[in-house]
Amino acid sequence: MKAGTKPARPRVAILGAGAMGTLFAYQLAEHNDVTLVEVRGDVVETINARGGVQVDELAVRPLAATTDPSKAFATSFLFVFVKAPYTLGAVRPFTGQLNPATPIVSLQNGLGNEEAIKAALGSNVALVIGITNEMSLAIGQGHSRRLGIGSTVLGSAGASYPTVRAVLALLQQAGLEASTAYDIRPHLWGKLLANAAINPIAALLDAKNSIIPADPDAAALARALALEGAAVAKALRVNLPFTDPWEYVRAVLAASEDGRNSMTVDLNARLRTEIDQINGAIVSAGRRLGVPTPYNDAILRLVKAKENAPRE
Repeated sequence: MKAGTKPARPRVAILGAGAMGTLFAYQLAEHNDVTLVEVRGDVVETINARGGVQVDELAVRPLAATTDPSKAFATSFLFVFVKAPYTLGAVRPFTGQLNPATPIVSLQNGLGNEEAIKAALGSNVALVIGITNEMSLAIGQGHSRRLGIGSTVLGSAGASYPTVRAVLALLQQAGLEASTAYDIRPHLWGKLLANAAINPIAALLDAKNSIIPADPDAAALARALALEGAAVAKALRVNLPFTDPWEYVRAVLAASEDGRNSMTVDLNARLRTEIDQINGAIVSAGRRLGVPTPYNDAILRLVKAKENAPRE
């Protein structure tokens, strides 16, 4: 590098331009060259016409948006923010195209994303998985509203410790609160329980999350869903990062009462939801372990029936 020249900015690719993909793209674009890969051509056209993505009413941050995954093959980091049912299809074009050391980062909802990514890219991929309680709402194409300041926890699903630390540093430089965990499973299951107890109830009621603490019947159902999930986690010998599942769900609700969760938005639009990867994951694990999950099974069937119901 010649004297006086700036070092090359890291390249970051993000799959999915939904509310969370847009939020992380915006944060990361300040110090990195970001490429946002999105299947919806109209979304890509809007982002490129605007010159980038936007959060709240802050200034637009420039990045490249594309429907062509090959434009992101040379990336230094690959973040997966598509909905869980679409993980395999979104990641598959990168098979054999990435530097083997490139970190793949999944902060998606539900279980099964790790398996889908490894099915596409191989079991030895440098995979970093985690949870984030950052919350955002899509208010336009490539335009999100940030709902408070959250945090992210990272762990390894095949990545080396230095790789996990590199992703941590990347997020922290972007102004995001982040930490690492030696065992990420308790955090994954903790978030799974919260999503399983909150998302489908609000979605079926087509309401904000605040409907659950406000309505005794909704609250009782949410509590039953959470307790079932905790029983399955215990059978799996997962030490949840809280002692009382319902109190944890109530704390999550208190921080997100004004929001409409992603399952509510998807179900209202009759789109495929993440119900199989959330409540369905609890039901499947319960069946393998002999742990009854009647509430999660019922809510799973109700949401799937609603997905397939014709519009009146």
